[in-house]
Amino acid sequence: MKPWHFGNTTVRSPFRLRDGLVALASSQLQGNLHGRDQEIAFRRVLGECGVVELGEDETYSVGRKWRSALSKLGFLYPAISSSLGFSQAEIGPVDTITPNGWRLVRAETVPAMQECFLRSLAAHYIPSPVERDFNFSVFSPLRHTLSVMLELERQTGEGHINFIEMALVVQLTSCDDNLQAVIDQILDLRSRRDEAQNKRQFDGAAREEAAEYYDYQPTTFNDYADTNFRYIKATGLVKSKGRGISLAPEKHVFIQKLVQDKSTPDSDKSYFLNLCKGASLPTDDKDQALSVLDDLLQQLNKRGIPFDASNKPVNSPAEIAVIRHNIEGLLAEKNEEEYANKQAAEWEEIAAYMELISNPRRSKTLSNGEEIKVPQAEVPAYFEWVLWRAFLAIDSLVNKPYEARRFKIDQDFLPVGTAPGNGPDLIFEFDDFVLVVEVTLTTNSRQEAAEGEPVRRHVANLVIEHQARTGKPVYGLFIANKIDSNTAETFRIGVWYANDDSKMKLDIIPVKLESFKSFFEALFKSGTIQVQLIRDLLEKCGSIRTSHEAPAWKLNIEHIFAIQSTQLSSS
Repeated sequence: MKPWHFGNTTVRSPFRLRDGLVALASSQLQGNLHGRDQEIAFRRVLGECGVVELGEDETYSVGRKWRSALSKLGFLYPAISSSLGFSQAEIGPVDTITPNGWRLVRAETVPAMQECFLRSLAAHYIPSPVERDFNFSVFSPLRHTLSVMLELERQTGEGHINFIEMALVVQLTSCDDNLQAVIDQILDLRSRRDEAQNKRQFDGAAREEAAEYYDYQPTTFNDYADTNFRYIKATGLVKSKGRGISLAPEKHVFIQKLVQDKSTPDSDKSYFLNLCKGASLPTDDKDQALSVLDDLLQQLNKRGIPFDASNKPVNSPAEIAVIRHNIEGLLAEKNEEEYANKQAAEWEEIAAYMELISNPRRSKTLSNGEEIKVPQAEVPAYFEWVLWRAFLAIDSLVNKPYEARRFKIDQDFLPVGTAPGNGPDLIFEFDDFVLVVEVTLTTNSRQEAAEGEPVRRHVANLVIEHQARTGKPVYGLFIANKIDSNTAETFRIGVWYANDDSKMKLDIIPVKLESFKSFFEALFKSGTIQVQLIRDLLEKCGSIRTSHEAPAWKLNIEHIFAIQSTQLSSS
């Protein structure tokens, strides 16, 4: 059997598909994406909207692959071959956004986006009408994977599959395979791997053996498994566990109901119509929605989260969905608070992510043997995310962890894009001061043009807010891999005029990520994790702004951070 995968391996991050759809929706290209010129134009639109990096490559494969991924998952109407026996008009205008595609464009929250991906993958069957080269029966790869995980849970107590098990077993099986035989393959592979002294060497040898047997390149198994994991996680039904995935506890009843649907499309035409509309879900049925709601209420009760559903209407799936989404939001907030409490113990991993952003490389191995990496297309989002984690680790926050960030996160607390405009990246409120943190990957003279005005405006707005609300002083911390002197000069002057022309003095300190990382590590290595040390640093750096011009001020800021880091390390 040939391995299967969702989407395509070019667009591995599902949430970036939404960015591509948003870009397409605001362009003049919708409905006209076929042909060399149109594919080049689509690539250009994706680049101008920051979805992909254009570079100097003038090929048009990027546009073609993005169109293919969006069509394959039902977010764009695909081109219908005349050989299928029905017309394009019976499905929808080619290359235009489908109902499920518009649902994704309009989704503003991560759960809403996840529902779009869930409806897409639940409607995705292989072989599809455009993929007739598979030699097995039509099946749902999403339901197949979840069924395997549920059966593993029944037999082992845990619904978990690791990366190599997806790569060499799950994505090479289908509904034609006996479920117990699939489980036996996984458990055998797991047992042999557990006994191996060198896990990486074992995985490599297993891939080589599979490559020879199936006549594929060894890297193909990893590429497909990585893509499959990303898309399945985008549904919100599973969570990361090490290098694998496990069933999300709060979705357990829903998953059980989803996999009970063993039906397949009754015709090619119905397949395309359902894919573009988005699959019906168990919660679209009132009785099943009530069953899922009851399970969620029990989860709230077990975790001691108060919620009164007695006076809320439950007369339709839509009314039940409102309650369900509220409960899922409460559970997500509780999970995030628990995640925040664990960050102090994760400080070494946080510092390692800072190093990956400061000195880009493919990956880094932690002291516990775990390998971490920052996806190249997601570095800006990870930059904001790692600083959020850093201040969660330092702790002492007055505001909640979900109030401190403006970017969205998924069920694994990983970033889903960067913070939107018209506000700061991060806002940390402490007992006696407020810290606004802004980050950028821009390092040249464009840095000042892109960041100088917005950062000052964001800090000024927070100053005005807290003057009226808490009276707390507000500081700005601007972090980049390299600070351009023009940016430093803008912050050194630190002036902003309010709407009434009153002059405000802003305290914004620009610092290199490398310097902040050294200070962060020194805090935890010394055990002196005091928020006041951060405020003292900001005050020291701000106090010398009038004594130096920008280049010298930058160097003195680095020097002040270095001295503090050294003092902490020697204490």
